Amino acid sequence: QVQLVESGGGLVQPGGSLRLSCAASGSISSLYTMGWYRQAPGKQRELVADITSAGSTNYADAVKGRFTISRDNAKNTVYLQMNSLKPEDTAVYYCNAVHRLRVLGNYWGQGTQVTVSS
Repeated sequence: QVQLVESGGGLVQPGGSLRLSCAASGSISSLYTMGWYRQAPGKQRELVADITSAGSTNYADAVKGRFTISRDNAKNTVYLQMNSLKPEDTAVYYCNAVHRLRVLGNYWGQGTQVTVSS
């Protein structure tokens, strides 16, 4: 079993920045992809960004050019640097780690609130 612990959420003004961190207990092998998802009130959960152990990344169109996902395999930690934040980015952000074979592992953090408001 893997536990994911998130930190870094909070309240920020439009145009500001936040950095989210997600630390995994134990080691995360190269078979796991790490990702960030978000869910706003009344909306479906959506993928924000993900990253393989080799460093390949994918971003939602809404955050491309503003957010950066990174990963430190030695520290079993994934980060989400969020710049130029907009009110539309307000949501609960969830960290995810999923095995290449999903049945072998699909883990979620508890979620952290990000609020962008003036």
